[in-house]
Amino acid sequence: QVQLAESGGGLVQAGGSLRLSCAASGRFFSNYRIDWFRQVPGKEREFVATISRSGGSSDYSDSVKGRFTISRDNALNTVYLQMNSLKPEDTAVYYCAARAELGSEYVYWGRGTQVTISS
Repeated sequence: QVQLAESGGGLVQAGGSLRLSCAASGRFFSNYRIDWFRQVPGKEREFVATISRSGGSSDYSDSVKGRFTISRDNALNTVYLQMNSLKPEDTAVYYCAARAELGSEYVYWGRGTQVTISS
């Protein structure tokens, strides 16, 4: 069993930066790929970034590529999302989720952290 908890959200001005953390409790964290999603009320959840179990590969949505960086520290059971050059359209609740393989179902979700970017 793995529990995920996001932190690091807040209110920043456009052009600023935030670093989100997704901390996992439980065993076998390194057995899971971790993805970040975001959601605005009334809109569908949007994929943001993904990282492999080892941290050796990652991918991003076009909307954040070049501005966000996903990383992980398996010794600390934590995945990070470094967000730079933030835009008002990045405002959302950000969630992390775990799955075993690319294409498999997500088995664990966090409760989310609010990110608000002011113009």
